Amino acid sequence: MSDQTPEFVGEHDVDSTTLDIIESTLSNTRYEMDRVLETTAISPVIREQSDQFPLIADGKGRMVMGQFGSAIDTIIENSPFEWDDLNDGDVIATNDPYMCAGALSHTPDMLLLRPIFYEGHLVGFSSQWGNLMDVGGKTPGSMPVNARTIFEEGMRLPPVKLYKEGTLDEELLHTFAHNTRLPDHAEADIKALAAGTKAAETRVRELCDRFGRETYVEATDAILDRTRDGMIDLIREFVPEGERYTFEDFVDDDGLGNGPIKLHLEIYREGDTVYLDWEGTDDQVPGTVNFLLNEKMFKMFVGVFLIMAFDPLLTFNDGYYDLFEVNLPKGSVVQPEYPAALGNRLPLMARQFDVLQATFSKLIDGFSVAGSYGTSPNLVYAGTDSEGNSFQMLEILYGGIPARPGGDGLDGHSWWPMFRTVPAEYQEAYYPLTIDEYSTRADTGGAGEFRGGHGITKVYTFEEDGAITFQDDRAHTYPWGVDGGTYGERSEKVLVRTDGTEERLPSKAENVAVSAGDKFVFRTAAGGGLGDPLDRDAAVVAREVRQGLISAASAKSAYGVVVDDDGSVDESATADAREELRDSREDLSEFDYGPLPDYDELAANIAAERREFDDRE
Repeated sequence: MSDQTPEFVGEHDVDSTTLDIIESTLSNTRYEMDRVLETTAISPVIREQSDQFPLIADGKGRMVMGQFGSAIDTIIENSPFEWDDLNDGDVIATNDPYMCAGALSHTPDMLLLRPIFYEGHLVGFSSQWGNLMDVGGKTPGSMPVNARTIFEEGMRLPPVKLYKEGTLDEELLHTFAHNTRLPDHAEADIKALAAGTKAAETRVRELCDRFGRETYVEATDAILDRTRDGMIDLIREFVPEGERYTFEDFVDDDGLGNGPIKLHLEIYREGDTVYLDWEGTDDQVPGTVNFLLNEKMFKMFVGVFLIMAFDPLLTFNDGYYDLFEVNLPKGSVVQPEYPAALGNRLPLMARQFDVLQATFSKLIDGFSVAGSYGTSPNLVYAGTDSEGNSFQMLEILYGGIPARPGGDGLDGHSWWPMFRTVPAEYQEAYYPLTIDEYSTRADTGGAGEFRGGHGITKVYTFEEDGAITFQDDRAHTYPWGVDGGTYGERSEKVLVRTDGTEERLPSKAENVAVSAGDKFVFRTAAGGGLGDPLDRDAAVVAREVRQGLISAASAKSAYGVVVDDDGSVDESATADAREELRDSREDLSEFDYGPLPDYDELAANIAAERREFDDRE
C-alpha cells in the first residue's frame, strides 16, 4: 500500500442521510447517462447492444461512480493543456488507447470527458465512452486481424477539446468522421456521447444546488472513504496473509499463427495491501490481441470481484485503489509497448477475468470460483449492394457464462451484465442478410452440480456479395471446469457456400469474401461447470432434457440421470447409473482443462491452421 494515506480518508462533515441521497443519485445518474446515449446514438453496437461505459468523478479525477475505472489524470497529461486550462462547457475527446494508458483498449472506443463546474469551481468530471462502428483503418469495423501496428487500426484522436466552452468544433468532428467508413454514424454517436456527459453535469449541479457545493464535494470524499473502509474489511476477512497463489491460462492465438498465449498471475497479501503480479505472462505478440491493461481499470476489476462475491451493496470506485499494488510487465501482452496492435483485445480481456477469479479461488479458503468463460467475439459484414449502396454491420456475440457457486451459468450471455444482443429483426431490416437460426448449443456447457452456460449457434445467410471479418477464441483451448465440474465446448466457424461446400474457418479471420446465398455458421464457446455433476438435482437434469438444453444421452453419461420417454426421472435406474459412474471414474479435478495436447503440439496445431487458412485458394 502507498505510504501516503489518501486525503479523503478521515472524518466527514456530512450526515448519513445526505450522503446516501447523493450516492444514490450518482448511482442512478450513471444509468441515466446510458439511457441518454442509447436513445440518441444511431449505431446498433451502442443503441442496441449497449457497448458503452459511463463514469462520474470528483474534482481530482477519481472515479466516484462508474464501471471501467478512471484515467482522467493521464488524459490531461497527454493533452496540450493543463488542469487550469479547463473551462465550463469544455469536452475532451480521444480514442487513442496509448494516450489514456489503456482506459480505452482499442481505437473504435471513443471517450468524451466533461469537466463539471459549479459557480466557477471544478467539482467533478463526467465521462462516457462507446464503441463506434468504424474509425477507418484497413478493414471495415477497424478491428483487423492481420494488423501488426496500431497505425493499421484506424484514425487516432489524441486528447483534444471537441467542445470549447460549449461550442462544438465542427471542423474537428467533420475531419474525424470523414476518415471513417460511416461518417454519419460517427458524428451522431460522438454527439450522443457528449449528451450523456451533459446529463451527469446536470444532476451534479442539481445536487450542488440542493446541498451546497461544499457538502457535495465532502460527500464525494466520504463515498470514496466508505468504499475504502469496506474493502479493507473484505481484504482482512477473506484474503489470507503469508501465502502466494498463482494461476495461468491461455488465449489460443493472435490471429497470425502465434500461440498459445500465456497469462500468469500471482496474488498475495501483506497487511492491508493485496499484490497482483503478472510477471511470467507472455511477451506482446505481433497480432492484434494485445491488451493494454490500464492499472486503475485492473484494480477496479479486482475490487468488483471481491465486492460482488462478498458485499454487493458496496460501491466500487477509486476509493480502494491504494489497497492494491499491481505489476504489469512492460512489453507483455497485458502491457504492450507502442505501437503494438490492440484491436482484438477481447480474448485477453476475457481470459484475464478467468485467471483473476481462479487465483482468488485458490487464495480464499472455502470459496469455489466460477468456471471459465466462453467467448465474446465480434463479426463485421461489409460490402456494396447491387444498387451501389455500401453497408457495414458490426455485431458482438456471446458465449456461455460459467457456472457459479449456487447457480448455473447463463446461456449465450455477455460477461458485461448490461450488454444485450442485437435483435434479428433489426439486423434483417437494416442489412442485406437473413438470420436463419439463433439458438442455444445443447450439451456444450460444462457439466457440474451447477452447469456451465451453453454457447450459441447463429446462422447468417448473406444476400449480397461482401466480406466478413471476425475475432473469437477458445477454438483450441477449452473453458475449464472447477471442483469436479467439466470443461465447456469450444467455438467453431463454418462457411457454407451456395454449392454446399463447407469451409471450416479459424476463430480469427479478416476480409473473407462471401457471395450472395452463402451461409455462415457461428458457434460460440460454452462456460465451464462447477461441482460434481453427480450431485446435480436429477429433476433439473430431466427438465433440461425436456427443454432441449441437454440430450438424454448426455444426461446419463455426464450426470448419471436416466430420463424416461415421458421426460420424468427413472429414480431406480438413475441411482444405479450414478453409483456405476462414481465407482468407475477417477478422482475429481480441481480444474478440468479438457483433452488438450501438450504445449508444443498445441502451438504446432495453431501455426498449421493459420498456414492452411492463409494458403487457401
